[in-house]
Amino acid sequence: MSRNGKQPNRIDALLASVTEDMLGGDSEVAAEAQGLRVERILLDLIRPDPIQPRRMLPDVIHHAFHDDQMTPSNALRELLKKAQVAARQHGRPFSNVMDLMINEDSEESVSYLPEETLLRELLTLALTIRDDGQVNPLTVVDVSQGVSFQFRIETGERRYWASWLLRDFVPDYQGDSMVPCIVVSPDVASPFRQAKENTARSGLSAIALARQAALLLLAVHDYELPGYAVNNDFYRQALDLHLRGKSDASAQILSAMGGISKMHFSRIKALLGLSDEAMELADLHQIEERKLRYVLNLEPTYHAEMIRQIIDYKLTSRQIQELCEAEIVADDEATSPYSKESLRIVRLLQKKTTTSGEEVGRALLANEGSSNLALARLQNFRRLINEAEAWLVQDES
Repeated sequence: MSRNGKQPNRIDALLASVTEDMLGGDSEVAAEAQGLRVERILLDLIRPDPIQPRRMLPDVIHHAFHDDQMTPSNALRELLKKAQVAARQHGRPFSNVMDLMINEDSEESVSYLPEETLLRELLTLALTIRDDGQVNPLTVVDVSQGVSFQFRIETGERRYWASWLLRDFVPDYQGDSMVPCIVVSPDVASPFRQAKENTARSGLSAIALARQAALLLLAVHDYELPGYAVNNDFYRQALDLHLRGKSDASAQILSAMGGISKMHFSRIKALLGLSDEAMELADLHQIEERKLRYVLNLEPTYHAEMIRQIIDYKLTSRQIQELCEAEIVADDEATSPYSKESLRIVRLLQKKTTTSGEEVGRALLANEGSSNLALARLQNFRRLINEAEAWLVQDES
């Protein structure tokens, strides 16, 4: 991706205050009090940010929508179909979106699939907007050209999709399809403001955080952020970028990411190394970074399969670590010219351990059932270690 060649002081503009700091609150009144431009804009003139880290739609629908192959209503209809299929497979069939609210209180213990959960959350928000009005305006960037009006969402995409759901799928809608928006010009649009709101709200997955980290790094390194949908390779450019030499930007990036440490930031960014299918699955199922970090040790061709096992069997971090290490051992043993036994002894020696000699002795005795046999095992192992040491000394000389 080519760079835009702008001057370093562009970083100062990027580090603008976030929406809530600008407003001193989230209300439309507070925005106007601060002299910000607040308008009611027709829903049809607003479009989500195609590179927004938080994905509201499954990947296939996301790309089809941003490639103008689907209208917002069609995108929601496809999401509804996916949710219906998932629900039917688990004995929870429904025919229209309002069926999701029936007997909701009696189903608190039900574990919903991601597509069902997303649709239910959007519907809940849509009904709240219908009953109470939209209290928090969207923040949009004015990207109008000539007489063609167009606005791109900077923050508030969930409210956007809830508004479309309310308009086209909730019966007896009486609104005018106008939504309150804080309008900012393109020269003050900020990925940092977007990041601050993203991380301040719940539900941001580890994969979404990785995309967010990528966008912030690309921005401060003067990469141009496109206005069209991109694949994961765009975000993966950040794997080669660092915070070194960007001390001012570094503090702002870590703050925008929720005040995380540099180590945590590095671990989040590393998730961009997952395969495309693994990233989509991990994003959809909200898998935590502490589980995904071990998957990165595998070959990319195994990433998606391991993610599926994590989802299907609800594996813990410890179980994932053990499985991934076992996969690596199996691969090494299949290609190594050395015996499996020698490779396993080497890995045992390489591991940092707090095991004591007494603990090893007790475990050996418990397995052998005889102290004499346990001692014989240790003597054989000691002989093996002595031979290895003698060979290494001889080889050095």
